[in-house]
Amino acid sequence: MPDGGVGSTVPLRQLGRLMLEWRNRSGLSQARAAELLEMGATSLARIEKAEITRVRTGVIKEACGIYGVPTDIGEGMVQLAQQAKVKNWWHSYADLLPRNLDVYVGLEAAADGCVTYQPELIPGLLQTEAYDRALLSQRWPDAPAEERDRRAQIKKHRQVTTTRKHHPLDLDVVIGQAALHRPVGGPAVMAAQLRHLADSSTRENIAIRILPFEAGFPGGISMLPFVILDFGAPPPGEPTEPSVVYLEGTVGSMYLEDHDDVRFYHSAHDTLRQAALDETASRNLLRRIAKEYAP
Repeated sequence: MPDGGVGSTVPLRQLGRLMLEWRNRSGLSQARAAELLEMGATSLARIEKAEITRVRTGVIKEACGIYGVPTDIGEGMVQLAQQAKVKNWWHSYADLLPRNLDVYVGLEAAADGCVTYQPELIPGLLQTEAYDRALLSQRWPDAPAEERDRRAQIKKHRQVTTTRKHHPLDLDVVIGQAALHRPVGGPAVMAAQLRHLADSSTRENIAIRILPFEAGFPGGISMLPFVILDFGAPPPGEPTEPSVVYLEGTVGSMYLEDHDDVRFYHSAHDTLRQAALDETASRNLLRRIAKEYAP
């Protein structure tokens, strides 16, 4: 199974920010810039918001000329457009991935670190195949077996980020104790899932802490699930990708990039982590409950 790559999502986001920045510097409205580029304003807006799957390099070159972008920066923008054309593993599952999750998977594959809180569900990157398939069978009960197999493959591909040899994803997880007691797939599946969590927590790049029932509501509020993706320092000469908070919803998801929003969720995670059991105590609890499921 191939390693997760940077993919097209991050280059498109970086390119969109640069297109917006240099259009604003030029003093052109979106409508006027689109007119000069001989394209619709909606199409230009989609480039600036990274709501497309690829951008023609000719459009970028022309925009750089109109906006007065310096040669070296313009060349970098063209390179970003070229990088965005690279096909990655998740493009093979485009028929199964909704747009919001397609964006998330691309960001996750490129991330340097992932901080997440899941109060009632085992995080996807740490789910066993049996646990995942049990959820899939409930969510898509009428789906043919082939489709379920492909959906299960999506999760396997995503999990490569935590086990790849070079720069595996740093995963810092807080899981609510309720997730350990909500049955998914039966006692044997749950026992194997909790043992898998305990074993995974021994890896250097994975930290798992359980928030026990007796911790109540740290910070005085009930936090919904969230994920923070950090991208680390970029190589010299490449643009920085800011951290992003992902909030998954049943009818739509949100991406928060504002610095104050990201800081709030990092602070919330710190509060949850401090209230949770430490890594050793969490591992012991996981193994104990696993034995209760399957003595």
